[in-house]
Amino acid sequence: MITSRRTRLALAAATAVLTLGQVATIPSAAASEASPLTPDTTFYTPPPSAGSQHQIRHLIKAHRNHAAQLIRDMVGTPQAVWFTSGTPNVVKKKAREASQAAKRAHAVPTLVIYNVPGRDCSQYSSGGAGSDVAYEAWVDGFAAGLQEGQRSIVIVEPDGLANLPSDCPAAYPGQDVAALTAGRIADIRYAGEAIKAANPAALVYLDAGHSAWHSVGDIAQRLDQAGVRDFQGFSVNVSNYQPTPQLEQYGSWIAKCIYYANNDAEGGWRLGHYDYCASQYYPATVTDYSTWHLTDEWYAANVDSAANPPTSSGQLAHFVVDTSRNGQGPWTTTTAYPDKQDWCNPPGRGLGLRPTADTGADLVDALLWIKTPGQSDGQCNRGISGSTTDPEWGGIVDPPAGSWFARQALQLAQLAVP
Repeated sequence: MITSRRTRLALAAATAVLTLGQVATIPSAAASEASPLTPDTTFYTPPPSAGSQHQIRHLIKAHRNHAAQLIRDMVGTPQAVWFTSGTPNVVKKKAREASQAAKRAHAVPTLVIYNVPGRDCSQYSSGGAGSDVAYEAWVDGFAAGLQEGQRSIVIVEPDGLANLPSDCPAAYPGQDVAALTAGRIADIRYAGEAIKAANPAALVYLDAGHSAWHSVGDIAQRLDQAGVRDFQGFSVNVSNYQPTPQLEQYGSWIAKCIYYANNDAEGGWRLGHYDYCASQYYPATVTDYSTWHLTDEWYAANVDSAANPPTSSGQLAHFVVDTSRNGQGPWTTTTAYPDKQDWCNPPGRGLGLRPTADTGADLVDALLWIKTPGQSDGQCNRGISGSTTDPEWGGIVDPPAGSWFARQALQLAQLAVP
């Protein structure tokens, strides 16, 4: 199963234009409901992969019982089920099987669809449906497999909006990139609408990348173009490593930026101006968290304390956070690689906070393990031309994207925080 996401840092995100004066707002015409997940929600744990079971047997045979138990605990933790390929009938069957298994376990499943045409900009998880029409048929199949009335979480196309064709035109030679970009946004909107039509109890989250990538205003605009205000909200940090506290701040800013750019009681001067929203890049860089209080202050002045602020969290998009591999935070290295690929099988990482709906944050519906920990991100080469090996893992050829990476899996479990 291919579950790797390309999540490269993009510090060239649009710069926010800041206006600190208070502005009036009116309620959004369409907004997600407040979190319907109770704090004691039980999330679904899918069957362990063959790769993880093989590793456990190998560790036991080597008398490494503690290490084997760490892997057992990891794969025994609730995590997402991914749907990445197949015919409409095949994905319908698989979605039904996962939904029924979750129902039998009295648990809420987290389901991820990842099959949009041209996905991953020709990187390690490239592929997807052959056309927009084929994708719509595939989505219809997935939606038909859902159990009507069953509470489910559905993550729609990780990195699909953060890595639009317009972000990587070289990956689509000879094609109309503008048309492909418009098609991608329409595909993601279609997916969300089809899922909600098939099962109104499903909580749909469009993916928003992570806090070290697009600026708040940039990704807020993309989400809104894909119809996020018609769904429960968005997801952040899928398959990445950013710290949970920063992701919660980033997600709250996105939610407020969407509200800000769509509600204006003073003549419409800011409608559609996502570029006015303060971002994580003001005034320095995303990693300079000491400046983030300035962005908090901007939203406090322009949204929270405005003349007509959102009166409840139900007027703002909600979000979920992938904590599957962020226990140690993002990887940094002093090695001068051509491309360090900090998103691709970085060493020294650890499992993060366990899945829960008891988040303590109004806009955070859940912390989830969306990326399957232990699965490879791809055959990383740190940008070294002509190389097929990964110097950070001793010069081995990393497993293909989605395959079990035993060494990384054990390291994630050993370095878990908490």
